[in-house]
Amino acid sequence: MPQGMIPPVLESTGSHQQSAFPPRPGSPSVTVLLSKTVPLSSMKTVSLLFVASLFAATVHAQAQQPHPVRVLVWDEQQPQQKEAYGPDFLGETIARHLSSQPGLVVKSVRLDDPQQGLDDPTLDSTDVLVFWCHRRVKDQDNDRMEAVVDRVNSGKLGFVALHSAHWAKPFVRLMQERAKADALAQVPESERNSARFEYLNAEPYYKGVKAGAPLTPALERGGDIWRLTLPACVFPAYRADGAPGHLTTLLPAHPIAAGLPARWDIPQTEMYGEPFHVPTPDEVVFEEKWDKGEHFRSGCVWKVGKGRVFYFRPGHETYPIFKQAEPLRVIENAVRWLGAK
Repeated sequence: MPQGMIPPVLESTGSHQQSAFPPRPGSPSVTVLLSKTVPLSSMKTVSLLFVASLFAATVHAQAQQPHPVRVLVWDEQQPQQKEAYGPDFLGETIARHLSSQPGLVVKSVRLDDPQQGLDDPTLDSTDVLVFWCHRRVKDQDNDRMEAVVDRVNSGKLGFVALHSAHWAKPFVRLMQERAKADALAQVPESERNSARFEYLNAEPYYKGVKAGAPLTPALERGGDIWRLTLPACVFPAYRADGAPGHLTTLLPAHPIAAGLPARWDIPQTEMYGEPFHVPTPDEVVFEEKWDKGEHFRSGCVWKVGKGRVFYFRPGHETYPIFKQAEPLRVIENAVRWLGAK
């Protein structure tokens, strides 16, 4: 090679390991190609241009890289969970799986933590709250649960309720807020500013409903008053016999259904039977059926205020449902979708 020349600079293409979840791509590759020899006198200029180009590409890549979704898993941690998840609890099992996935930052808390794990700094640094409870709903602190509701309403927090969290205070309150918004929309537009409401059934916890009972929420007018019976957030039938549930993915294009088959089974689960006393969902992603003929809307989405809520039905805490790939994939998809900015 003649004196005063440097060797050609070969092409260098950055690589990025593909995630199992393509909706969250990594940084773009940077390609530099100089196919001709470069005079030594121009080396300084070329080096400066290369550094400037690389710096600009790095800044652009960082700007395009999505922030990780910050997930908080909240668990009542009832001792019965040990039958299926010991030595860990159900919430810890979910949190461990989510924390192993790219693009998620996960923290696990419990009912008996200070401020029940829902202090303001923790909530302010959370994008999605995944919530499991069953036997100790009345121990949930009203102020802390209302802090969750406020953040969902304002669009700062996504909420995932699992199985028996149909009676969780945040879920009930969010369903009440949605029911109130739906009721107001039924009032003639000319009367909405002056309409007066009376709300019934504000504390539905552990109050069952019978088959054939009037559905809730329900709105009726009595003179100048609109009476709204708030949703019971329950159903007339359940059966904890461990019979398999057969799920159908009704909305395969929905982000929560990504990677899920058209039909899939949960070998052991508790049956819940329709009708589910909640506001009409905006989307029903999954339907579940049992061999004895029952069915349930097992994956429902609602818009509440500026936020979104997802309810996923499969449970009981004594069955290892959240060790199975499909339910874990549903939760992972849900937190990614709800936490997307």
